[in-house]
Amino acid sequence: MAALRLFQPRSPSGRRKAGSPSGCTSPSSRAGWRRWPPRKASPFHHAESGSATLTRWLGEGPSRLPGYATHQLGVAGAVLDENTGRVLVVQDRNKTVNAWKFPGGLANPGEDIGDTAVREVFEETGIKSEFKSILSIRQQHQHPGAFGKSDMYIICRLEPSSFNINFCQQECLRCEWMDLDELARTKHATPITSNVAKLLLYGYREGFDKIDITMREFPAVYTGRFYKLYHRELPESYRNMT
Repeated sequence: MAALRLFQPRSPSGRRKAGSPSGCTSPSSRAGWRRWPPRKASPFHHAESGSATLTRWLGEGPSRLPGYATHQLGVAGAVLDENTGRVLVVQDRNKTVNAWKFPGGLANPGEDIGDTAVREVFEETGIKSEFKSILSIRQQHQHPGAFGKSDMYIICRLEPSSFNINFCQQECLRCEWMDLDELARTKHATPITSNVAKLLLYGYREGFDKIDITMREFPAVYTGRFYKLYHRELPESYRNMT
């Protein structure tokens, strides 16, 4: 398999050179411009800001190169104040129906799930918090907001470390601390918010160990890398089995 990246030749000032052909570079090349003859044209694999990647399978048979990303990842934070039983909720400004929901947004490349939840909550509401667990995962295919790709939406349980709301008025119409029991019963919440509020209320009353999906970090098979494994809590006697 060979992978190439297309670019537009540009002058030192950043302007595209008039009459210059599109070119491509190989990850193994040291420097320079290359012409890529049309007869050797390869199919597009993916495009990102500033580049487009083409591929050409050099082995026998059809290409076995995996496709590019198939999902986008959204993360929301259910910030629960255990002392008062209140949870942080917002109403999006750009929605036609002003339903209550948990603050959240899309994960940045290379960003951990918990970090996304904490960041998005702070950006939308001004509330600082700490990641505690994952509560739920929603998978939706052909998502209109993801250019028809599949969407993964994860809701995390967060613990607040500040309480004074200073919400982003560009994104949010309203923001408040709402009684969790009220959120679980109201008709003015999005369906996923209503369902997760009931789950969170159950954990609040009966113990979060009954609902939490926790995280542990392990070394990956790739040298110097680590991964995060999310699962229900495992008793110590099983974790330390040899």
